[in-house]
Amino acid sequence: MAGHSKFKNIMHRKGAQDKKRAGLFSKLSREITVAAKMGMPDPDFNPRLRAAVNAAKAQSVPKDNIQRAIDKAAKGDGENYEEVRYEGYGPGGVALIVEALTDNRNRTATNVRTAFAKNGGNLGASGAVSHGFERLGLIEYGAKAGDADRVFEAALEAGADDVESDVDGHAIWVAVENLHPVARELEKALGEAEGVKLAWKPSLKAEVGEADAATLLKLIDVLDDDDDVQTVWGNYEIPDAVMEKLG
Repeated sequence: MAGHSKFKNIMHRKGAQDKKRAGLFSKLSREITVAAKMGMPDPDFNPRLRAAVNAAKAQSVPKDNIQRAIDKAAKGDGENYEEVRYEGYGPGGVALIVEALTDNRNRTATNVRTAFAKNGGNLGASGAVSHGFERLGLIEYGAKAGDADRVFEAALEAGADDVESDVDGHAIWVAVENLHPVARELEKALGEAEGVKLAWKPSLKAEVGEADAATLLKLIDVLDDDDDVQTVWGNYEIPDAVMEKLG
């Protein structure tokens, strides 16, 4: 986890994904298709689709790929994906929420369960850990958007509830119903966001020691590598000193 930050301790995306662009593009395209099928195939009138398109642009997904995913949904082509959520515990008792889009629930459930079992975790029942998180909207900006004071002032003016800033960027938290209105206001002040999404924010964070950190990150990596898994959220906090030892 190069460029360690407090926020990236909540949602882990390993740098090795840069070498797996095809897999990442596929996940982003899947979200675009699902979003377009659930609403109008026009980002201006479909907030979820707009967020999905913005996320794809932030990852340099070609415009043709984005449009192809939207067209597929508009024509009713392609697989019908279902949103599923899994909850469980990782090494050190860390709470994890796994969000997936799948066309085969049995396959996805088996893969997720196996990942937990083989990497020091335990998959729980629905609701096992989500009570320890708050469902919120999340707007992400990179460090180039400005310093902490500038972003905080813009977020406050736009109606955000909280801002977390560090050297890597800014995480702006808002109520779910305010996600897209606030994102639109912030776009006027700070430019296009790197991410606009629904998120799980932990009420309390659990510090993970060196003994459990490596296994925990391996579990998250395995989950993240699964084609059906879109996002892995957790309540873990890994100290900088531990991250440096892990390389």
